[in-house]
Amino acid sequence: MRTWDGAVIRVILSTIEIALLSALILATRCANYQDVFVAGNVYFVDADCYARMTRVRMCHAKPGLIARHHDFENFPQGTTPHTTAPFDYLILGLSLLLKPSTAHTLDLAGAFISPLLALLGGWFLWWWSRRMKFRYRWVTLVLYAISPILVHGTELGRPDHQSLAMLLVTIAICAEWSSQCDGSRAIEVNRSYLRTFRLWSIVSGIAWGLAIWNSAYESLVLFLIVTVVSVLEERQALLARSRRAGWLCFLLIIAIAVLIERRIPSLSIFHSNAIFKNWASTIGELAHVSPANPIWLRWCGYFLLLTPVLIWVRVRYRRDGPPPPWTGSAVASGRAVPIYVLLIATYFLTIWQARWGYFFALIFALALSALLEPIRSRAAVWIAFVLSIFPILRDWDERLWPNETQLGWRVEQRNESLQLRDLALNLQSTEERPFLAPWWLSPSIAYWSGQPGVAGSSHESLNGIEDSARFFLCDDSQKAQEILKKRQVVWVFAYDSERVAQNSAAVLKEPLPPHPLCRVLDRTPGQAPPFLVFSAQNATCKLYRVAIER
Repeated sequence: MRTWDGAVIRVILSTIEIALLSALILATRCANYQDVFVAGNVYFVDADCYARMTRVRMCHAKPGLIARHHDFENFPQGTTPHTTAPFDYLILGLSLLLKPSTAHTLDLAGAFISPLLALLGGWFLWWWSRRMKFRYRWVTLVLYAISPILVHGTELGRPDHQSLAMLLVTIAICAEWSSQCDGSRAIEVNRSYLRTFRLWSIVSGIAWGLAIWNSAYESLVLFLIVTVVSVLEERQALLARSRRAGWLCFLLIIAIAVLIERRIPSLSIFHSNAIFKNWASTIGELAHVSPANPIWLRWCGYFLLLTPVLIWVRVRYRRDGPPPPWTGSAVASGRAVPIYVLLIATYFLTIWQARWGYFFALIFALALSALLEPIRSRAAVWIAFVLSIFPILRDWDERLWPNETQLGWRVEQRNESLQLRDLALNLQSTEERPFLAPWWLSPSIAYWSGQPGVAGSSHESLNGIEDSARFFLCDDSQKAQEILKKRQVVWVFAYDSERVAQNSAAVLKEPLPPHPLCRVLDRTPGQAPPFLVFSAQNATCKLYRVAIER
């Protein structure tokens, strides 16, 4: 009986909790496995993923390479990308671990990297929330595991820098929260706490530094918000003794990043170029999200509607007097204000650009445990939480058991990917033979064929995107020929003419001509201009060889 003491029971319960949380995280992130693993090959979920994996392939071919220039998009000029090295080598490192078990190591590493990062984030949140003694920490953990927007950012087959950014930002915010929960003044007075909070400061500095190195956009904005709010709350906190080691680690990582990358982060996403604005309007993650859009509830549940009231209650306790005695020490200190400010800031940023939704949902999940602390009844909280996640469960119901229309669309997407890959493999050659295709197909064709494309899926490829759109909308064969000659194109992919025409017209903000070239190439190959020689086709695409003396 002595064996079954409290410590052993706690270990068993902890093991069960971690196992359940891990199963839930992996089940939600891998729910799309049928769309990723098709006919023995790996297919990534969007165009940016193929661009990332092309970078990883370059690093695999030349170990130690820092990909500062992309030749595979916007050919022949190429691009100076905003993507950085840490995520490239993280995927490459995972591929080395998988090498003994499979021959398709790069593709499998790219497919599994984001779910594994989500799993690490879940384990960290489990440990951290337990250490913080949150009464309702499982509300945070469950929401982290099932929120559709968080799942989308870390799902199977999505090797995108957002998954690493979400993990690092989670660690950084939690470390900031822990390091501030007793205030810097208390730390300076009570030296027994100095080491603990110095460690949290170091963790925070390393996490923020790596997050900004990985993506100097969302991570940098969040870091600046946290820093400004912390300084406004307590000016001396910025240079407190417990923070100095953290600042040193942060500055050291930023210095290393600058030395390795040897370039300043691109801010081209803020450019006012007309083509960029037109193109951005066709990108889902750059779209505006209306406050009245029901997607907010599908991301966070009905508790989101009560958030303003819950924040007011927490701020009121902090202003009017000490919090109620049933709250945990970390929350009782009132040091959660930066989290509430982050929540509000990311809400408005998400209204501006949908790509901020990942961080809004993440911070909402972190803040919810603190917001619910004043409620005494655990039963009431859990009943309300279960009822609040009905929109999330409805979203999962549609995803796991789609209707006939949705199922048909998914099957069509899989078939298109298979057929596009088969056609792209025809381009493989030791010689450089550039191609022109719709911009959203170009990264995958470049990855499968090993050939550079005119267009790309990044905003750095706008010139190539514009030229490809003008080519497909051309009703003058001479102008089309000039574009191909300028871009040194050898192959042209003709895709669904209706979609290509509509997207090209939207990018250029020009009226659709009566007989655009994309329609001729797609529907009547026999009427194609003489410099485009029909070479191959399947149900998805047609392939033309360019016969122009260069």
